[in-house]
Amino acid sequence: MLWDQTWQVFVELLFFSQDIVAFALKFVPFVLFLELPLYVIGWMGVLRRVIGSLPEHALLPPFFPKVSCVITCYAEGQGVRNTMLSLLEQIYPGHIEIIAVLDGAAQNRETYKALKAIYPLMPKYRNRSFRIIPKIQRGGRVSSLNVGLQYAGGEILMALDGDTSFDNQMVACAVRPFRDPHVVAASGPLRVRNARKSLVTRLQHLEYLLTVHAAKLGLAEWNAMNNVPGAFGIFRKSFVDHVGGWNTGTAEDLDLTLRIKQYLRRHPQLKIVFIPGAVAHADVPEDFRNFLRQRLRWDGDLIYIYFNKHGLGISPGLMGWRNFLFLLWYGVIFQVVMPFMIALYTVFLFIAYPAPIVLGTMLLIYVFYFLLTLAQLLLYLALLSDRPKDDLRAFWILPIFPAFQFCVRLWSAAANLNQIFNAGHLDSAMAPLWVLRKGKP
Repeated sequence: MLWDQTWQVFVELLFFSQDIVAFALKFVPFVLFLELPLYVIGWMGVLRRVIGSLPEHALLPPFFPKVSCVITCYAEGQGVRNTMLSLLEQIYPGHIEIIAVLDGAAQNRETYKALKAIYPLMPKYRNRSFRIIPKIQRGGRVSSLNVGLQYAGGEILMALDGDTSFDNQMVACAVRPFRDPHVVAASGPLRVRNARKSLVTRLQHLEYLLTVHAAKLGLAEWNAMNNVPGAFGIFRKSFVDHVGGWNTGTAEDLDLTLRIKQYLRRHPQLKIVFIPGAVAHADVPEDFRNFLRQRLRWDGDLIYIYFNKHGLGISPGLMGWRNFLFLLWYGVIFQVVMPFMIALYTVFLFIAYPAPIVLGTMLLIYVFYFLLTLAQLLLYLALLSDRPKDDLRAFWILPIFPAFQFCVRLWSAAANLNQIFNAGHLDSAMAPLWVLRKGKP
């Protein structure tokens, strides 16, 4: 009986029958005015990139600048070896300078031993240099990045995690856009290395395909990429020096991205680009407990960065109208405000309407997001995927993905509340508490 009533409500919502139209309109604005346009703009950027991309001109002069890879290491153990080898074995003919900054070397002896074991391998690799900088006291990720920045001698600077590995053409692809002197920052696809480990890693694999690869590529075509990720950031070193390196505190990647964008109104020719061929691989949390802990920090940091740290910097007078509107829409409304709207809308449904209407509405929302994700995955496979056989495995996770997205949105609201009432940015694994407290509010 309940199922029959639920199905009837779903059909009426689907075809806007009778007076239920007024009820349906309570859901429609979420999609039509806040969310769907972002997907459309993103995929328009992808199509623009695919249609407009041309083979590199064969007569371009050689461009092999020195590349400095600053690797932030903490407790990777023997796993850091894969990161170092993936950089040593790059096909790039220019000089690659690898600087491994080990934070808290006193308590991370296994990682230190793994790094030292790289030295005997160096004679095998031409045009590569390797250096370990052990920091005895732990100072956090930002401290390690700034130490590496001081020692880096390359024109191009890569800020990389010690547990991230790379395709062997990554550096060769990454330097190409920097021929343009106006390109100051970049990133590339970040793929999930442990995608087959568990249900939650498979869900994150699909999420990374659509949000880290497709969405960033689309936004970058409008020079409005939301963030250069901390695990895989590529920069023109002179510009990072110009803005003063990384700031103490959490979410240092978003903070640096916003500080770069605050030059765009005065220097509109500056670009932050996305490089599809520069592929990195990283592990993601393998169980829901650790996944939720990670997102509690990630999502809560957004409020800290947008309102506490950059409340005055987010303005058209600094960023220009395009990046200001994109940041307001995607960063503030979509990432911060909308999770609260979804949570309140869900509570409203359960309080104000009987079970058949609630279930029928939830079914409608599920079908919409399932079809939207299916369309995006098909476009991704057709236009972007360089590993279609691997990415086809994401299809079987599609029926679960809308429910996963819904739960992530609700958890994002909880993370925002944790930041508002509990200063959640001070509970971060990125640095000791005494360092985070010294960060600029």
